[in-house]
Amino acid sequence: MARYTGSVCKLCRREKQKLFLKGQKCLSEKCPIEKRNYPPGQHGSSRRSKISEYGVQLREKQKIKRIYGVLETQFHNSFEKASRQKGITGDNLVKLLERRLDNVVYRLGFAPSRKSARQLVRHRHIIVNEILVDIPSYIVVPGDVIKVKEKSKKLESIHNSLKRTKDTQFSWLQVDKAALSGTFVQVPERTEIPLNANEQLVVELYSK
Repeated sequence: MARYTGSVCKLCRREKQKLFLKGQKCLSEKCPIEKRNYPPGQHGSSRRSKISEYGVQLREKQKIKRIYGVLETQFHNSFEKASRQKGITGDNLVKLLERRLDNVVYRLGFAPSRKSARQLVRHRHIIVNEILVDIPSYIVVPGDVIKVKEKSKKLESIHNSLKRTKDTQFSWLQVDKAALSGTFVQVPERTEIPLNANEQLVVELYSK
């Protein structure tokens, strides 16, 4: 399976903002973007050229892809699915990405980052409605109960992540930290999703 194996901190620097790809490190002084908030490479700090309209749209697409940790084919398939749904295509796209199992595991606090959440899913530590699911792109629906598998409840990484998770919960999720369980209550509205991106630019890019 294709996946990005380079430094994720370079991805944040390329987008000139924190994408929170490294969990706790992104909240510490060790985050590279705190000192080098410019694109990586020899000429990263000296780039002054004006970005074209296409370039702005492309950068926004790349940013959203990197935040949710999906590759081009997965992202395009999500866009196609979103475009066939009723409502605003950009909103539908973000909602679909938010409903990915790896993202929900991350939002529940079982993992410090989406990358770690994908590992939990792929390594068969997560069950949905009492059925083991090892597909990170699995789309959850309202009423789904996501749990840590019984044999995996002693994993130190999960407990450490939950300890760092704030008590404030997302309105569309219910979390039981003691039971290492969570329920996807409803599909969130776009305004509820904490995503600093303009998905409408992606719609414009794909509409060309």
